[in-house]
Amino acid sequence: MRILILGAGKMGSFFTDVLSFQHETAVFDINPHQLRFVYNTYRFTTLEEIKEFEPELVINAVTVKYTLDAFRQVLPVLPKNCILSDIASVKNGLKKFYEESGFRYVSTHPMFGPTFASLNNLSSESAIIISESDHLGKVFFKDLYSSMRLNIFEYTFEGHDDTVAYSLSIPFVSTFVFAAIMKHQEAPGTTFKKHMAIAKGLLGEDDYLLQEILFNPRTPSQVEKIRTELKKLLDIISTKDGEGMKNYLAKIRENIK
Repeated sequence: MRILILGAGKMGSFFTDVLSFQHETAVFDINPHQLRFVYNTYRFTTLEEIKEFEPELVINAVTVKYTLDAFRQVLPVLPKNCILSDIASVKNGLKKFYEESGFRYVSTHPMFGPTFASLNNLSSESAIIISESDHLGKVFFKDLYSSMRLNIFEYTFEGHDDTVAYSLSIPFVSTFVFAAIMKHQEAPGTTFKKHMAIAKGLLGEDDYLLQEILFNPRTPSQVEKIRTELKKLLDIISTKDGEGMKNYLAKIRENIK
């Protein structure tokens, strides 16, 4: 299959590496310097090259801020039978765009990233495939993600947004709060160092991505849960309620089983 990947960043390069040995791949990036880091693939910087390549599948891996712009840029030179796809963690506006584009589409979300995941062993990681997607597109990504040993789940666009609001916004906000109140430690403990590593990795992500995940309309209700639990814990600590602490620890240990 002829596959065009938009964006030669971390995830674009990752998908190129994975796909280039079994498919004819090309990477398009408006920044030619980014293309220095991709191999075993065509490197495109113009729309004319894309038109001549005639891709059968486009994987949009650009920064989430420019996902829709990247699609709109290449649509005029794509064959009508081409399948559009994205791997965005934020799906805002994508459903409407796809439905109005006139192209078949498949939307997925690999629930991992180069910051924390071991890309050589993804068996403990997951991927979401949007159920409204084209059947053949879903088959392609199910086969691809299965070959990576990912755990695959199928959600609607709405179900995906619910999942992201829970699974990303809660750890993101918790990490932000940790980073906001922390101070330098000469002799940090193990737990502190682990939290610090998470904070540094998360804050190394694109600002717009972090913003869009937290601006998900479903995020405020999840953040409110954090505030509620902090109030409960503060009350226990302030009153030195030993029995209350015992019960609280039992409850949260049950949650993480």
